[in-house]
Amino acid sequence: MATPTLLAQLRALLQLTNTEIQVAETRVAQARTDAVRTELTQNAANGRERAAAIESELRDLGGLPDIVGPLVGRTLALFKTLAEQAQPFDEALLGDLALEHQLVSRSKYIKALATADSERSVVQLADRLVRAHSATVEWLETVLAEEALGGPVALRRTPLQAAAGGAVKIVNAPATWSARGIDRALDVARSTPNRLSELLGRGAHAGDIAARTLSASRDAALEAAEDVVREEGVDGVADAIHSARSAAGVLDADELPIDDYESLNVAEAVAAIKDSSDPKELRTILAFEEAHKNRHGVVSATQTRLAAIAGSIIAVD
Repeated sequence: MATPTLLAQLRALLQLTNTEIQVAETRVAQARTDAVRTELTQNAANGRERAAAIESELRDLGGLPDIVGPLVGRTLALFKTLAEQAQPFDEALLGDLALEHQLVSRSKYIKALATADSERSVVQLADRLVRAHSATVEWLETVLAEEALGGPVALRRTPLQAAAGGAVKIVNAPATWSARGIDRALDVARSTPNRLSELLGRGAHAGDIAARTLSASRDAALEAAEDVVREEGVDGVADAIHSARSAAGVLDADELPIDDYESLNVAEAVAAIKDSSDPKELRTILAFEEAHKNRHGVVSATQTRLAAIAGSIIAVD
C-alpha cells in the first residue's frame, strides 16, 4: 500500500504540473517562430497528459481526486505571469527553469518512494517525468544562453517585459547625453532626407507615406545621433546607439558584418551564416534580414546557428 508521503508528493507534483501547463500556454504568445509556437503548444498538451497520468496513479493508489489542485496550479501560474511583467525577460525564464528543476527533483524523489513501496507503475511514470522535465530544462538553458548572447531566438519579450528590460539598461548606462550633443543630433536628423519625395512620386497612399516617413525619420535620427556622439568622443553612448540600430535591423547595408550581403542569394547567405561563430554578427544579420527581405531559409539558418552556439556554451565537458 502506498505511503502517505508518496500520495502527498504525487499531489504536489500534480499541482506543479498544472502550473507548468499554464506557463507553457502563456509562453505561446512569446514564440518567435511558428515552429517554436507549435512546440510550446505541444508541451502544454504533453503536460495535460502527464497531469492525467499522475491523477490516475493517485486514484489507483487510493488517493482522493484532487479537484482544487488544477485550479491552484493555474492560479499560481497566472500570478507568476503577472508578476514577471515587471521583470527583465531573463528573470522570467529563470523562474520557468526553477519550476522545471523542481519537477525533476520531485519526480526523482517519487521514484525512490515508489521503489520503496514496490509501486512499479509509479516508478515507470516517474522515469517518464524525469526524462520529459530534464529535456525541458535543457531547452530552457539553451534559450537563456541565446538571451545572454543577445537573443532571444526561440522566445521574445512581451512589450511590458521589453520595457522593463530596457529600463534596467538605461539605469545602468555608464554615460549620459550632453545637451549640445542632443541639439546637434536633432539638427542633423531634421536635415536628413526621409524618402517623402520618392513615395509621392510613386503615388503611395497618405497612410503609407506617413508611416514610412516616420520610420525613415527615426532611423535617420538614430544614425545621426550615433555620428554626433562618436564625434564628441562619447564612444560608449555611440556604441549603445549602434547596438540599438543593429537590433532594429536599420543598419545600412555597408555596415553589415558580411560583405555584399544584400547581393547574396539564399544559398550564399546561408553558407556565410554557417561560417560565422560570432553571435553579435549573427544577431545583426538576423535583425537586418527580418526587417528587409525576411527570407525564411536565411532567418531559419541564422536562428539554428545561434541556437547551436548557445548550446555549445552551456554544454558541460
